[in-house]
Amino acid sequence: MTLPPVKMHAVVLLHPDDNVVVVCRAVNAGETVDAAGTPLLVRTSVGVGHKLARQALSAGDKVHRYGAPIGSMTQAADRGEHVHLHNLQSDYLHTYTLDSGNAFVGEAAAAGEEHS
Repeated sequence: MTLPPVKMHAVVLLHPDDNVVVVCRAVNAGETVDAAGTPLLVRTSVGVGHKLARQALSAGDKVHRYGAPIGSMTQAADRGEHVHLHNLQSDYLHTYTLDSGNAFVGEAAAAGEEHS
């Protein structure tokens, strides 16, 4: 017996109050996906697990996922744009990056600031 192929959703809305959707499969710029019954034009190609703005977001806006705030926008993002470390900061956890040797470095150290 052959089963019919399963259609995978491109994005998922985790909570009705969320202003981002989570990508379930790689999506490409220019693609239109179904975001909880509403068409969403993908403006930036992104991979699985990343977020896309469900609505236009301004710098300072709180980003909600699972119905809870996860951080604030550091710069504006149009509807369908990638929301990640380049335009989102955590209001709760320190953000880390990798140095050239692939070691985790805190924001202050990555920016060249000294820390004690």
